[in-house]
Amino acid sequence: MERVHEKYEAVIGLEIHAQLLTKSKIFCGCSTKFGASPNTQTCPVCLGLPGVLPVLNREAVNFAVMMAHATHCRIEPLCRFARKNYFYPDLPKGYQISQYEQPLATGGYVEIDRDGGTKRIGLTRIHMEEDAGKSIHEGSEDTSLVDLNRAGVPLIEIVSEPDMRVPEEAVEYLKSLREILRYLDICDGNMEEGSFRCDANVSVRLVGETRLGTKAEVKNMNSFRFVQKALEYEIKRQIDILEGGGRVVQETRLWDTDKGVTVSMRSKEEAHDYRYFPEPDLVPVEVSKEWQEEIRKRLPELPDEKRDRFIREYDIPAYDAHVLTSSRSLAGFFEECIKEYCKPKVISNWIMGDLLRELKISGVDVEESPLRPAQLSRMIQMMDEGIISGKIAKTVFEEMYKNGKDPDVIVKEKGLVQITDEGEIEGYVERVIIENPKEVEGYRGGKDRLLGFFVGQVMKLSGGKANPAVVNEMLKKRLK
Repeated sequence: MERVHEKYEAVIGLEIHAQLLTKSKIFCGCSTKFGASPNTQTCPVCLGLPGVLPVLNREAVNFAVMMAHATHCRIEPLCRFARKNYFYPDLPKGYQISQYEQPLATGGYVEIDRDGGTKRIGLTRIHMEEDAGKSIHEGSEDTSLVDLNRAGVPLIEIVSEPDMRVPEEAVEYLKSLREILRYLDICDGNMEEGSFRCDANVSVRLVGETRLGTKAEVKNMNSFRFVQKALEYEIKRQIDILEGGGRVVQETRLWDTDKGVTVSMRSKEEAHDYRYFPEPDLVPVEVSKEWQEEIRKRLPELPDEKRDRFIREYDIPAYDAHVLTSSRSLAGFFEECIKEYCKPKVISNWIMGDLLRELKISGVDVEESPLRPAQLSRMIQMMDEGIISGKIAKTVFEEMYKNGKDPDVIVKEKGLVQITDEGEIEGYVERVIIENPKEVEGYRGGKDRLLGFFVGQVMKLSGGKANPAVVNEMLKKRLK
């Protein structure tokens, strides 16, 4: 990862909003389910009607504390909600309940892969808040609609230190956070649906300078690719301004996906513009040591821990371990295969190659795979037992993924049992030698690479069923 400019360096900090996977909203009992008809999941509390009182969702606190534990944060003994005051049509109360001076957690860090090593990205804070509704501008030139289903949905905001210097680091950090949230099963990490959102604070400064430059906040980046492109564009924009003798202004900018540029949205507000004050309708939250310990016991094995264990326990390369632990479900699939037949590296190769390819083509996650771990393990065992060849295994794998049948059934139905009878294989070998005299002469003249040609011809004649090891040995003897 190289600096984007030899004279300047970027300073990047990210603010991540992650929607928590609770069944109900943070201060009322309305459903958080995505995709319902507009304004059908609302009540007087999330509509902000007069005289109603919020009641804190305990599970939202549990999830927030889980994330704080997982990212090495200090969980504050007392946290308090505040009112963040601003006017917008999709904010029915005229304020958002968030946390300001007394957040749930502070400090902490996330480690990312960088240049063959790791880099630690510090966290400033993690706090809880409610989501706003959604303004809908499509479909009418002069009218905007408001859907308040999302109003009151529980969020955690994860604020990083300005520790990233290039867009690639920001993307790696974002992926690492998403991975942790998904492992904890407290957020689905869906950027397109808005349950995992990213805002970036970006500034540039001369290399060697310690003071921060004037920052711009970039919003509306709903994929990892757009985060990378938006940051690259914004860094270049700011450098061009400075190089031209201009001055970067503090503002909020939106990423325009169609034009590939950031555009000015509004001048950036300062904290005092929101007139924060303590939420009078909610008492401070005391997360006791006992409560913290109870939540800590719910933590699963996290990605970095699982990665290290896979390398140590299964003796697989770091690259394999990184791919296999990219999701909790994929790691689980791998370990289920191991329980059935302990060939870690071979299983890893089939998962990383054939299975991930088929999943990508199908557009599904591994949980929805029609191919089960026991089936993949049995197929590999059949190869080791000489029942099928590697080439036949490819066919068997495709059939298993297509129809979910067991490998033994597929081999029997399609007559795919490997030919090990030397007499039958010898007949194929003799035929290939007779039909390819020029190649025989070339091989005997020193062109050893032609052996692969002969093996291929024999496999073709046998329909891929001949035992490759027997074919190789027999050809070498006959071609002397």
